[in-house]
Amino acid sequence: MTVSSSAPPSPAWLLLFAAWIVAATATLSALFLGEVVGLPICPMCWYQRIVMFPLAVILPFGLFPDLDVRVIRQGLVLAAIGLLLALYHQGIVVGLIPEAIGPCRQGIPCAETVIRWFGFVTIPVLSIVAFATLVALLAAAHFRSHR
Repeated sequence: MTVSSSAPPSPAWLLLFAAWIVAATATLSALFLGEVVGLPICPMCWYQRIVMFPLAVILPFGLFPDLDVRVIRQGLVLAAIGLLLALYHQGIVVGLIPEAIGPCRQGIPCAETVIRWFGFVTIPVLSIVAFATLVALLAAAHFRSHR
């Protein structure tokens, strides 16, 4: 009987795996809210989806067979863009940015809040949390992979 002694995954690998779990959860949640619950999707939400959905697909490619630092860098760029979009969207929701100068001139208004949990948690807030978590995890994975 042989016992395999594989080395435990590196901290960077674990951070990238955690980032993939966050991206996959955010993607599945967005699909659930839009397709199952039937919530309307504003243009800013679409832009954030355009950035999040590829993260759920490309991040696992950085995990196997070995840690691929290029995927971490690409994911970090996408997550940072998504975070900026989410912050901009939240600025529209709270009234810091006039909706008239944004991409939300036609269709569903971006300032409309269709979900408000605990009095302050809106879809843009959830997006900010997801993208900020991704930026933190991917930045940590990037720095850990260069040690």
